[in-house]
Amino acid sequence: MKARVHITLKKGVLDPQGKAIAGALAGLGFDEVADARQGKFIELDLTGEDAAAAKARVEAMCQKLLANTVIENYAVEIG
Repeated sequence: MKARVHITLKKGVLDPQGKAIAGALAGLGFDEVADARQGKFIELDLTGEDAAAAKARVEAMCQKLLANTVIENYAVEIG
């Protein structure tokens, strides 16, 4: 079973990398990009068959290690 974790900065948290990405895209002629926010994507290979239990465990991993919950949001997909 795979778990996919998307981690993004919370709204209102400064994102200098996102600003740099938006600026670089504008410099390359992609003027339609008004703003950019960057984040992290983590894919985990899990053992077991219980999707609900797996999601709970991955959420615990996010709380303890994968995400800084003070400034970041996370979303977990199990499949």
